[in-house]
Amino acid sequence: MEDPFASQREQMVAGQIARRGILDPRLLAVLQEIPRHLFVPTNQEQWAYEDGPLSIGLGQTISQPYIVALMTNLCQLEGGETVLEIGTGSGYQAAILGKMAGTVHTMERHMELAARARRVLDELEIHNVHIHLGDGSTGWAEAAPYHAIVVTAAAPRVPPALLEQLAPNGRLVIPVGSRFSQTLQVWIRLQDRFLHEDIIPVVFVPLLGKNGWTRDDASGMDG
Repeated sequence: MEDPFASQREQMVAGQIARRGILDPRLLAVLQEIPRHLFVPTNQEQWAYEDGPLSIGLGQTISQPYIVALMTNLCQLEGGETVLEIGTGSGYQAAILGKMAGTVHTMERHMELAARARRVLDELEIHNVHIHLGDGSTGWAEAAPYHAIVVTAAAPRVPPALLEQLAPNGRLVIPVGSRFSQTLQVWIRLQDRFLHEDIIPVVFVPLLGKNGWTRDDASGMDG
């Protein structure tokens, strides 16, 4: 069956991703393959490949395509790795990670979003992504350590639990900052210390939980 969004996806990859300097051929191929429009509400399909985030309900968003690509690229995945994602949301970032790594565990607070993401992932036959309901700010210790951890919500500080669950040379990609603006950071675990680098300014929905924001703290945060 012909994909009516194939040309839009091709334009997204060329114009939004490659043009901004992300050139990993594996990642570009995966972005070209995964139908982003399946991960957004039906009434927003026409905007699925636009250069910006979209609401998916429950105060959550599907990130801008470039941000999804950038965060994935920062993980430096070669295939076969075990990855943790915090904030399943639509499931789109998890789908990309699932195609790039060996096994993906992803945490979601909202049962409705988790169920919706599972349906789309199953439809696409992406079976190496495991969705868990719970507080993502504490990670998922059962499958640690992880070669990479991707956090798709903003934290006021880096959760210690996530650093602890990194494997040696593992990479944590996370937005950190205030209620209204954050910096995307990469943390790398060495033998006895952590290094981190600031990447770009970003704005994400809040990471709620024990090691994140409280509901009262986050009540004024932008999505």
